[in-house]
Amino acid sequence: MAMIDWLKSAALTGVVIGALAAAGACAAAPAGGVADTSSASPYGAYLAGRHAQEKGSYEAAARWYEQVLRTDPRSAEVISRTFLMEADDGHFDRAVPLANEALKLDSSDAVADLVLLVERAKAGDKAGALARAEALPDDGLHRYAGPLARAWTRMAMGNLPGAVAALQDLDKFDGFAPLEYFQLGMIYDFVGNAANAEEYYKKTLDATGQLNWRLADAMANFYQRHGRTDEAKAIYSRFVKENAGSELAESVQSDKLTATPAPLIGSAVDGLAEALFDLASVVNRPETVDLALVYDRCALALRPNLTVAQLLLADILTDQEKFQQSLAIVTQIPATSRYSWSAQLRVAANLEALGRIDQATAQLQAMAAKEPRWASAEIQLGDLLRGQKRFAEAADAYSEAIKRLKAEGMPPRWALYYSRGIAYERSNQWSLAEADLEHALELKPDQPLVLNYLGYSWIDRGEKLHSGLKMIEKAVELRPDDGYIVDSLGWAHYRLGDYASAVEYLEKALELVPEDPTINDHLGDAYWKSGRTTEARYQWRRALQFKPEKEDVKPIEAKLDSGLPTATRAGGG
Repeated sequence: MAMIDWLKSAALTGVVIGALAAAGACAAAPAGGVADTSSASPYGAYLAGRHAQEKGSYEAAARWYEQVLRTDPRSAEVISRTFLMEADDGHFDRAVPLANEALKLDSSDAVADLVLLVERAKAGDKAGALARAEALPDDGLHRYAGPLARAWTRMAMGNLPGAVAALQDLDKFDGFAPLEYFQLGMIYDFVGNAANAEEYYKKTLDATGQLNWRLADAMANFYQRHGRTDEAKAIYSRFVKENAGSELAESVQSDKLTATPAPLIGSAVDGLAEALFDLASVVNRPETVDLALVYDRCALALRPNLTVAQLLLADILTDQEKFQQSLAIVTQIPATSRYSWSAQLRVAANLEALGRIDQATAQLQAMAAKEPRWASAEIQLGDLLRGQKRFAEAADAYSEAIKRLKAEGMPPRWALYYSRGIAYERSNQWSLAEADLEHALELKPDQPLVLNYLGYSWIDRGEKLHSGLKMIEKAVELRPDDGYIVDSLGWAHYRLGDYASAVEYLEKALELVPEDPTINDHLGDAYWKSGRTTEARYQWRRALQFKPEKEDVKPIEAKLDSGLPTATRAGGG
C-alpha cells in the first residue's frame, strides 16, 4: 500500500498521533536554515511538510516531501506537493523533473506545463515551448496565462497573426482589456510596427484611466527611441504628478533622457518574461498571491535581471512575513540600477520588520540626506518612527517630506497630512493635529480613515460632539465591515453616555475583529456601564489574552479587580 494511502487508512487509529509527535520532534529548523530531515519517519516527514507548507515555508516543505518520496516515489500527492513547493520557491532545476512526473499523473497540471515551457524557452527550443504553451488550459485558475504564453511563443516562431489572435482570447475575461492592449503594444513595438504600438499603448492608458509605472516606462521608452523626447518627458512628468512622493516617481525625476535607451523587449523570451510579470502584478491579491508568486518566479527564471520582477517578488515575500528572504533579494539589486532607490527603501522596510530598528532608521536618514529633494525616505522614516511611538520625531519627518514635495511643485497628498495629524495628536500637539486632519479632508472629502480619526478625537476631547459623531457615522457608512471604525462609533456612544448603543456597535466590531484587545476592553467597559458585570470581566480577561499595549495592561487588570470607578470616562483603549 502506498504511504499516503496507508496514512489515510490509519487516520482513525493511534498512528497519526504518533506521526504528529514525530513531526513535532523533527520539524524544528536551525535559525536561517532548513531542518535536518534524515532521521524523520516518512509519516512524520509528510506531516512536517504539510505544516511547513501551511506556514509558507516552501523550501522546508520541499525538503520534507523529498524525504517522503525516497520511501514512496510514486505517491501522486507528494510528487504534486514537492513540485509546487520547488516552483513556488524558484528552484526550477529541481522542479523540472518533478514537472514531468506531475504531468504523467495529471496531464492538465497547468503549473507543470508552465515550468516546462520556461525550461524549453530558456533552452532555445521554440517548438517545445510553443507546444507547452498550447497545452495550457482555457479555464480554471491559470486561464489567463495561456493567451499570454501562446502569444510570445508564437512570436518566437515568427507568427505575428497567431500572437495577436492569442492575445485576443483575453477578450472573454472581464477586466483584462488593459493587459491585452499593453501586450499588443509590446508585440507591435517588438516587430517595429510603430503606428500599431503607439495605438495600443494609448488604448491601454484609456482603458486604465491611470498611468501605472510599467505603461509609463514603456511609452516613454517608445517615444524616446523614435526621437520624440518631449513626449517621453511629458509621459514621465504625468507619472510623477500622479504619484507624488513615490520612489518610482523620484527615480524617474533623475532620468536625463539624453541617450537613446534599449528597447524593453529584446527577444520573444524577454516578452514572455514581461507578460508573466505583468500577469503576476495583476493577480497579486491576498486570495491569489500563490498564482502571483508562480508567475513572477517564472518571469525571473526567464529573465533573472528583470528588476521590476525582483521588486515584486520581494514585496510578495515581505507580505508573507519572509523578511530575510525579501532582504536577500533587494540587496542584490546594484547601486547602478535605476531601481536602486526603490530597493534601498525595501531594505529599510525589511530591516524594520526584522526588529533592526536602528539600522533601518540610519538607512532612511542616510537616504534622505543623500537626496535632499526626494520625499519618499522621509515619509517611510515618519511611518517607522510613528510605529515606534516616537511621535514628535515622526511629525518632523513628515514635515520635511511635505516641505520637499512643495519645493518640487508636487500636488499635496491627503495621506501625508493624515499621518502627520496622527503624529501631532499622539505627541499632544492638538491644534496642529486638528489643522492637518481637516486639511486631509479638504484634499480627500469623505475619506473614512480621516473622518474616523478626527471625529473620534473631537469626541474624546469633549469638543464638537455632534460633528464628531456624524463624522464617525459617515465613516461606518463608507466602511461598514471595518471593525476598527465600527469600534470608534461604539466608543463614541460610550463617551456620550449612550451605553445601549455602545454595546450594540462594540459587539458588531468584535464580530468583525474578534481578537483585538482594545475592542474587547471597550466592550467590557460598555457591559459594565450597562450593569452586565460578569460579561464585562469576561471581556477584560479576553483583552489581556490578546496582548494589549504595555501601558494598557495595568488599567485592565485594575478593572478586573475592582470594576470601573463610578466617575470614569475612559477604558484601557
